[in-house]
Amino acid sequence: MNKIAKFLPFLAWINELKNPAILKADAVAGLTVALVLVPQSMAYAQLAGLPPQYGLYASFLPVMIAALMGSSRQLGTGPVAVVSLLTAAAIPTILPAGADMATYVIYASMLAFLVGVFQFILGALKLGLVINFLSHPVVVGFTNAAAIIIGTSQLSKVFGVVKPESEHTYEQVWGVLLNASQGPHAWTVFAAVVAFAIMIGVRKYAPKLPGVLLAVAVTTIISWIMDFGIPVADGGLGGAIVGSIPEGLPAIVAPNFDFSVMSQMLVTAITIGLIGFMEAISIAKAMAAQTKQRLNADQELIGQGLANIVSSFFQGYAVSGSFSRSAVNISSGAVTGFSSVVTAVIVGITLLWLTPLLYHLPQATLAAVIIMAVVNLIKFSPIKHAWKVEKHDAVVAVITFILTLLFAPHLENGIVIGVILSLGLFLYRTMEPRFTELSAHDGSTLLVSALDNKLDRCEVVSIVKYSGSLYFANAGYFEDKILKLIADKHECLRYIIVDMAGINQIDASGEDVLSGLLERCSANGVEILFARMEGIEMVLKRSGFVDQFGEDRFYERRTDALRYAWKELGDEEAAAKSPLKHLIS
Repeated sequence: MNKIAKFLPFLAWINELKNPAILKADAVAGLTVALVLVPQSMAYAQLAGLPPQYGLYASFLPVMIAALMGSSRQLGTGPVAVVSLLTAAAIPTILPAGADMATYVIYASMLAFLVGVFQFILGALKLGLVINFLSHPVVVGFTNAAAIIIGTSQLSKVFGVVKPESEHTYEQVWGVLLNASQGPHAWTVFAAVVAFAIMIGVRKYAPKLPGVLLAVAVTTIISWIMDFGIPVADGGLGGAIVGSIPEGLPAIVAPNFDFSVMSQMLVTAITIGLIGFMEAISIAKAMAAQTKQRLNADQELIGQGLANIVSSFFQGYAVSGSFSRSAVNISSGAVTGFSSVVTAVIVGITLLWLTPLLYHLPQATLAAVIIMAVVNLIKFSPIKHAWKVEKHDAVVAVITFILTLLFAPHLENGIVIGVILSLGLFLYRTMEPRFTELSAHDGSTLLVSALDNKLDRCEVVSIVKYSGSLYFANAGYFEDKILKLIADKHECLRYIIVDMAGINQIDASGEDVLSGLLERCSANGVEILFARMEGIEMVLKRSGFVDQFGEDRFYERRTDALRYAWKELGDEEAAAKSPLKHLIS
């Protein structure tokens, strides 16, 4: 059973449903999440540039598949703001001229398929660690920028004005503000204000109530009573409403496997796959810490990947784990993934019979739902904190933030540059690790930095410590420091003892530099000894380095190496004058 459960994770919890209390808790949680998911998914679909029903399609089977095949029991999968924005940003740039909505839907499904395949392959090959390439500063910068872009993208629907066509998002926002200043649609603004007031009021005074659903219900009823969606010429208010939503479950439609189009989507698919999974796994980890359950990142990748693949075959678009809905799920008492199965069933019921109730829903309400969902994503305090910890990280976050705003709608450019910059700064920080010459206070056996503690240094035998991995980017720096040490001590220096306790990794370049140093220094009368090399001992033995230069160069303790050096020198007078003389005896 354990082996089967690795491939079918839901087998680990399905027997728990025999407990009536757990079954009831999951059913209530699933219903509660569905009340939030239905209006949110419609809003996010419009954010992605799709008609509302496609958000419901993406909230049906993908939600169930992610719960059954993922490792997190409470993660709520479905349409999310950032993934919807990335979808909306990518597809228009590759759509052929004059393409209609049907083509847009096909492209959205193709993108979801690519995202799913990418995530599934990462999970199957157990490459979940690749997510670490998206450093925290990059994600913070991108998330803040994306939240602002998402929020401002809805302003045209809040004010009831036309969004002008423009190459850059900031130009569109400016155009919307100009149009709004010349005369917003008053009743549209009224609908948005009512929706905002309900959601904010419920969050503050009755947080257990479904504020989003209440806002949708109230504004839909007002819209119906006031003829909000009927044109002014026909006696109505002329506002924008959702309109007719096709009834019925989504049909199975295989994605269009156009490889030329897919190649254009590849960078965006990878970006969505990584960003979406990072959001999902961070939420899942937070909940796992609370529930003490075991979380498998690779299995979660498989679950998210299968959810996206299924979404692509049922006319949906890319999905991911949702922070807000996951929080609702666990706070409502969800114990197993069955709660998400209940959520999916309720979405299916909505598609079958309840969509006519959403006909009069104002578009302004959906815009308000989106803005309320993303406003909590705007957090600049992590950037300030990063500045206190490591200024380079704060710089990466700020640059990613600015570039994402400037490049929008090509959001992937901001992330790619942020990742490159983050990796570049990591290499920069590790190119010059700490290199110190060690000495000791009189009578002390503790070796400390001679420079920092203003201690005398031995001119004949030097003990140095190098703290950091020895690899291609800094091997040359290590070599330069050793050669400079020899040059500074002129012809007095005979032995250098390298404390390798701070080196836990070495690559071929580092080993090659060590070999070259030993040969060059030995030829010039300076021998190099090594102490405390536990971290890389097996690597140097495997490479033949130890056999090549002899085991008498390697010691468990620095004092052992020091005694060997003075024994080989046979200079008792110099040893008596050394600051390290008390360590020799």
